[in-house]
Amino acid sequence: MKLRLIKGMRLVAATHNPGKAREIAALLDGNYEIVTAGELNLPEPDETESTFVGNAMLKARHAAALSGEVCLADDSGLSIAALDGAPGIFSARWAGPTKDFGLAMQKVEERLDETGSKDRSAWFTSALAVAWPDGTCVVVEGRVDGEVVWPPRGDRGFGYDPIFQPAGHELTFGEMEPAAKDAMSHRALAFDRLKAVLID
Repeated sequence: MKLRLIKGMRLVAATHNPGKAREIAALLDGNYEIVTAGELNLPEPDETESTFVGNAMLKARHAAALSGEVCLADDSGLSIAALDGAPGIFSARWAGPTKDFGLAMQKVEERLDETGSKDRSAWFTSALAVAWPDGTCVVVEGRVDGEVVWPPRGDRGFGYDPIFQPAGHELTFGEMEPAAKDAMSHRALAFDRLKAVLID
């Protein structure tokens, strides 16, 4: 049987981040009822994998097993060339327990200063996994390249968006209209791939 996501069905977004849940709903064109793991009081699993794909699958399967529903998880982060790919899968953890991304962006700038490198090239990666309660899982990945800028610019988006300027653009993700960002972000690319696989 071919795996499919039927329009109108309820999907559990394996996140406790309301901003990410809103973005997921928009990227699915409002065709699904999105409820978050946070709203269902599902605990967040320890992200023990070493890749975005591994962590997305782990989170989706965890939430699907606990909720008994189809779950979608995203594991995404910012990788910086001069920092050997950091923060990478630790992007959220750099923001600390209070999810303070102002602090995380400051840490990026301090680490870059310490390297003495002038290389500011960076990329955002998004791995998306959809898991069914029986453990079946489909996973895709998207990536957008650009550079980190300082000081942060813009107050849209979330996470590291104010310091990431995608290649070929004058604005950071934090300055872009949400629709403009959604048209070309790492998450949008991953969703396009997911739709090709699971949605008619």
